[in-house]
Amino acid sequence: MITFAIGLSIVLLFVILFLLFRIGTLASIFRGSTQRAVGTTKTSNKVNGVLLLLFLIVGGAAFFWSFADSWDEMNQPIASVHGEWTDSLFWTTMIVIGIVFVITQILLFWYSYKYQHKDDKRAYYYPHNNKLEIVWTMIPAVVMALLVFAGWKTWTNITSAAPADAVVVEVMGKQFNWMVRYPGADNKLGTANFRLIDATNEFGVDFSDPNSMDDFMPREIHVPKGKPVLLKIRSRDVIHSVFLPHFRLKMDAVPGMPTKFWFVPTKTTDEMRTETGNPEFNYELACTEICGRGHFAMRFILVVDEPEDYEAWLASQQPFIEQNPQLLTKFADDAKEQLVLEKSTENAKK
Repeated sequence: MITFAIGLSIVLLFVILFLLFRIGTLASIFRGSTQRAVGTTKTSNKVNGVLLLLFLIVGGAAFFWSFADSWDEMNQPIASVHGEWTDSLFWTTMIVIGIVFVITQILLFWYSYKYQHKDDKRAYYYPHNNKLEIVWTMIPAVVMALLVFAGWKTWTNITSAAPADAVVVEVMGKQFNWMVRYPGADNKLGTANFRLIDATNEFGVDFSDPNSMDDFMPREIHVPKGKPVLLKIRSRDVIHSVFLPHFRLKMDAVPGMPTKFWFVPTKTTDEMRTETGNPEFNYELACTEICGRGHFAMRFILVVDEPEDYEAWLASQQPFIEQNPQLLTKFADDAKEQLVLEKSTENAKK
């Protein structure tokens, strides 16, 4: 590290000396000493022109090498139907933008070399061309319109209403962990109210709602392969973000504004372990919105099962209320207090 710092310092020193020399050359031009300055300027232009071409070649080669070297890390295996749509849109956009980028950069550096200053050369005066203006306005406009339309179509497919038979999972973010809730056999989540949140009932579930009685809250998410899954997303405190990279799924969890996202898993966890060659592979739900000092800890395991394995797992889950029967007593007492209060109010009115 010290050797690198010394080497960098030497390089910077030479750069500074060169710039000081250039300043001296420019100063001589202002003083009228043009003979020395003209020769120096010609040499400098040639050097800069060659360096720009070298930068184009070396920089382009380094870019393509880094792109190829990082290909596997950039392209995580796709494990959902929606992921294929998203990747298709992404790479279509990247190819269009990439072609334009490469062409413009080649022209930029080549023109810098070809049209460097020469004493016997004069600039060509080309004031205006309506056809050229129309062409380079219409082509980008049409291409951008097509990309926007493709993006709108993909986004509409992704955010459309989930199928009626979708597996429903509620995902709630809070500082600094994720919590999930399943609706149980009735496939209907019970209502929740933030006023009911306490140390035991962290979701704020209203257990006076019959739909809440079979809700359960596991320590990891399980979903079946090949079936639609609807994530109902909310936050208990600040903005979080649900991110499942292998499913190309990302949706913010916003306090006071429930969001949702549905997808269809196409590869089980075991299949992905075989594909990646990693026996310890797990799908992971991560938070991609910096939400505080414990942001790094917001990770949650998601398991994709074969349908029969998922049904077996589902049958083995115990409703939350059975694990915490004291909540029934609490809600019953609250209901009695509410009833007494209502009667008192009615008597007072009479």
